[in-house]
Amino acid sequence: MYLNQNFSRRRFMGGIASVISYIGLKPSTNLESQNSRKLLTSILGQEAYDYDSFAKISFNENPYGPSDKVREVMDEAFKYSMRYGYPDGNVQQMIADLHGVNPENILLGAGSGEILKTVGMTYLLPGKKVVGVEPSYAQVYQHASGIKSDSILLPLLDDYRQDIPAMIDSTKRNYRDVGFVYFCNPNNPTGRTVSSGEVRQLLDGIPEDMPILIDEAYHHYVEDPGYATSIPYILEGRKVIVTRTFSKIYGMAGLKIGYAVAPADMIKEMALYCTGGDPTAIARWGAVAALEDKEAEQRVRNITLELRKKTTEELTALGYDVIPSETNFFMVHTGEPVEWVQEEFRKRGVLVGRAFPPLLEHLRVSIGTPDEMDRFMVAWKEIFPPRTAAM
Repeated sequence: MYLNQNFSRRRFMGGIASVISYIGLKPSTNLESQNSRKLLTSILGQEAYDYDSFAKISFNENPYGPSDKVREVMDEAFKYSMRYGYPDGNVQQMIADLHGVNPENILLGAGSGEILKTVGMTYLLPGKKVVGVEPSYAQVYQHASGIKSDSILLPLLDDYRQDIPAMIDSTKRNYRDVGFVYFCNPNNPTGRTVSSGEVRQLLDGIPEDMPILIDEAYHHYVEDPGYATSIPYILEGRKVIVTRTFSKIYGMAGLKIGYAVAPADMIKEMALYCTGGDPTAIARWGAVAALEDKEAEQRVRNITLELRKKTTEELTALGYDVIPSETNFFMVHTGEPVEWVQEEFRKRGVLVGRAFPPLLEHLRVSIGTPDEMDRFMVAWKEIFPPRTAAM
């Protein structure tokens, strides 16, 4: 059982209110009510209540959670919670059909983070290196360090895009020591994409037996016509691993389910190292329902992009530089150390992103609900003076 999620927010932001009313997105939850606060505090303690009182725009989550249809299916899947050999909705086949591949091309994991670790265990031992850029999703590099491997980290270009020629050059020069090449597309934390032409340039520019790991966690939010998924390269027989997650647009971050698409022989290699646990029955059935609920997926995408546009335009009007983003987050240059900025927002009940070296004065902001983005802008104006007259 989960708490009823219908409630009336205190206020909306301008024209977004009618959009929200129309599409029916309901962020969690009626924890705003006194009775719910008392219940939550009594069951989970004051820490849980304190957490729920914050505007949480720090982890690139979908603040609306799974759709109603997904919730209904997951509720029904509870009847399998005591079983091992339960039916799982044929989730692996459904994912394979979605991408036009075979089930043998799919590896499920407890979140895409688990898959990324598995790639490291498979291709970085013993002592191989991963080639990538900084900043990007650092878990890949951190895991490399944890298994006594290393990373070759390249800087971003001046426009915050990933430097594909440099990646090609570095991979060739260190070929004997490189286990795989990694890039996040769109990139986390900058939100910038690698174009389809650049992806092919990279694939054609490095040795053909070199694995490439491409993290497409945020692909649902991309509007750039020059972007394309890299899954078709798997059908060409390239040594490409594409990872996807249900943690973002599908709102299942706390349920932990993700997957890799790769050539069948690579899936077999990686399966030997995927020891972090399988997705639960509830997560599997939820994933099936999420893939089927295209209407909810589109609703979340539309409101997220609308709020991103509104918020970034407000910040730009105040004189602050925002990196163009193709994701459910963006980076804004504050001119102040991120650790200080984080604390100032926390004092005002808003959780924002951490520091991403070397962009130590750029703040990553996830797109939350209209109310959360309203709270963010109120806090921003208290912390930062306008640099130009507002438009």
